[in-house]
Amino acid sequence: MLDPASLYSYEGERPSLVDPPLVVALSGFVDAGNAVRLSVDHLLETCRHEVVATFDVDQLHDYRARRPTMTFGGQNWLDVEPPRLRVLRVFDEEGSSFLLLTGPEPDVQWERFTAAVWNLADELGVGLTMVLSAAPTAVPHTRPSGVTASASRPELLEGYRTWDVEAQVPGHASALLHLRGSQAGRDVVSVLAHVPHYLGGSDHPDAAAVLVRTISGATGVSIDVQALQEAASQTRVEVDRQVAESPEAAAVVTALEEQYDAFGDEGRGTGAASAFLPTADELGEEFERFLAKREEEPGEG
Repeated sequence: MLDPASLYSYEGERPSLVDPPLVVALSGFVDAGNAVRLSVDHLLETCRHEVVATFDVDQLHDYRARRPTMTFGGQNWLDVEPPRLRVLRVFDEEGSSFLLLTGPEPDVQWERFTAAVWNLADELGVGLTMVLSAAPTAVPHTRPSGVTASASRPELLEGYRTWDVEAQVPGHASALLHLRGSQAGRDVVSVLAHVPHYLGGSDHPDAAAVLVRTISGATGVSIDVQALQEAASQTRVEVDRQVAESPEAAAVVTALEEQYDAFGDEGRGTGAASAFLPTADELGEEFERFLAKREEEPGEG
């Protein structure tokens, strides 16, 4: 393997830090409702931050799969928005801070990238690492979003809910980062935000607000989530309006509400409750019709 440290460079001198938390928020595969992206956008819009290190994206990005936006001015090319993969230091008003690794999930060299992140973490003296993701789950938009967590050791899960299930899922760089960190005895917590499955392709600021509050609780850095809460309220009003126009969709939401109220947002619809819930195929068919109707309506973004 090529030297992992050659994948990144510091922006100026390396900062002297004491056990800084590291939050990993990569955009891409596991980001239902764009919750991870929205949480990063919120952090960078509301908190003072500075660049600590930059990764060599040319070594990690497949430009043909995810093409950057370029601006043509009529007679010449004017600009390009290249992908950026960086470690930032994010501060609150009191000066407390955490490190934030953000940018597109690498397309290639996952093992080298993972080794580079942990090498950088050692150089910066990182203590706890928190990995963010969001997945579509069987929860209704009318109830608060929640999170479940996994961790490299049980003590780190205190205060979090977990899903005690075993499953094989497509891999992603964030999960590999957690796995390699756990195998090396590092303190790693992965937090998964729950997004209503029928809103997985739309912005879901409520899940983003939960992720930001989780970051704040784990790092001790104070972060205001008012803007995300206001956006979540607006989204709720719009989705309520759309659901009210479709009796089929309303029935599905009602069923999800009953499951949520009986079991919480980690409920799986097992036992007697499952008899009153549509199957996964039925859920998918109902909301495919629901979303198709939305797409046909003019002026609906």
